[in-house]
Amino acid sequence: MRKHLPRRLLARRSFLKGLGGTLALAAGTGLVPDFARRLLPSGVALAAPGDPPDLFFAGTDGWMSLPPGPPISYFHPDSYAPAPYTTYIFGFRNVTLLGDAQRADQKLKAQHTAPLFYLDEFDPSTPATDPLTRRRITDGFWLDLTNLGLGMRPDLTDAHTVHWHGFRNVITFFDGEPTGSVAVPVGRRFRYVYRPRDPGTYMFHCHVEDVEHVHMGMTGPVFVRAKQNFTGNGPSVPVARLGGNAAPGAPMGYAYNDLDGSTAYDREFAMMLTEVWAEAHWCDAHIQLPEWSDYRPDFALLNGRVHPDTLAPNGSIDPFHPVTDPGGDLLPPQPRAGEPAGAWDHLRYQPLSALVQCNAGERVLLRFANLGFREASMTLAGLRMRVVGKDATPMKGRDGTPTGYEAQTVNFGAGESIDAIFTAPPVTAPTTYLLFNRSLKRSANLAGGFGGQMTEVRVYPAGTVPPQTIPNEQFDL
Repeated sequence: MRKHLPRRLLARRSFLKGLGGTLALAAGTGLVPDFARRLLPSGVALAAPGDPPDLFFAGTDGWMSLPPGPPISYFHPDSYAPAPYTTYIFGFRNVTLLGDAQRADQKLKAQHTAPLFYLDEFDPSTPATDPLTRRRITDGFWLDLTNLGLGMRPDLTDAHTVHWHGFRNVITFFDGEPTGSVAVPVGRRFRYVYRPRDPGTYMFHCHVEDVEHVHMGMTGPVFVRAKQNFTGNGPSVPVARLGGNAAPGAPMGYAYNDLDGSTAYDREFAMMLTEVWAEAHWCDAHIQLPEWSDYRPDFALLNGRVHPDTLAPNGSIDPFHPVTDPGGDLLPPQPRAGEPAGAWDHLRYQPLSALVQCNAGERVLLRFANLGFREASMTLAGLRMRVVGKDATPMKGRDGTPTGYEAQTVNFGAGESIDAIFTAPPVTAPTTYLLFNRSLKRSANLAGGFGGQMTEVRVYPAGTVPPQTIPNEQFDL
């Protein structure tokens, strides 16, 4: 017996879903009509046509380099991989400063992990003398995304999104979660507008075919810097260097609006944890379908690299001043003094180093984010970290009582983040400490000595390392 459901001319849910997609496509070009603007949640900033974004990302595919082992020769290295690369990836690229023709040429030149970026906490009352910073704080942060398509797999026409994992104040069509918002098809461009109000460490990823796209490399770190950087809190909590304070002894910033300076730091380093299952990457390159229920990763990555490549120099990592060759392609990390030319050419598309450098007595903020599919257990051997935040939430009770803790090891699951600060000990000569995943199979992949989630913290005598200007900045010492 057939049950006849009542017909509706246009259900409210269907109407809003359709309208959300329409507004999302229009928002990037300023074409939202007046009646539709009145339906938008209050506080949504829409850029005028022609306004440049703060960042411009492109979604595409490409190749990265991993060690020749473990012994899975059929899948790794991939026989399609151009030298010196081994592994097929999906990913994003920062194309902010490129022209249209250069952007189009970045197909097959994705990076892993995706470019890191960071925002200041939205607060119209926050003082800021720099006009660009002022605009970002008061009007919102604008991120444009274009979809270049997949050079290796033109048969796949997957859309892409930038889903900000854990972002609290989303609105439906800016969230990047495609069942309730817009996704960007091949050849199109869309603008995300953020007004972040909760400081801390997050991660972003594509939410289309998310198990595949996340694992293939469409994920990266993002964090929100506290407004306390600009305001301070009385004589004992000065404005930070990030807020314009050039006085000696001023901290670089504050992880949270702590009111007492307890989350002050002098340097910050993003530590993005991901994984590579070589068979799945091979399948995507060879037009095969991986069986995700058989998931068994072969490589554990830290900032898109495995040890000892985690210690190699940075490539271009400044999100707002990316450096490229004349065609817009990434430049490989440049050799340090005494290293041979081309030493790091295989890391062209893995630009973010995990090496930590600091001076004795400095407070160092480690921003851990895990978008592998397994739990992480990161140990800083010989030093204690103070956990000040988890999942972009300060470690304080409802009454303000501190709930942070000190430990050599921090544990966190897939999709979680940790903000931990350590104070560099006094030293009279450069001293090295290991930071690594306590799981042997993930610090030395499959326990075969092929590298993994391990890096070094190098502490120098006071005054040796110049001040940081961007996260993960390092120096040839």
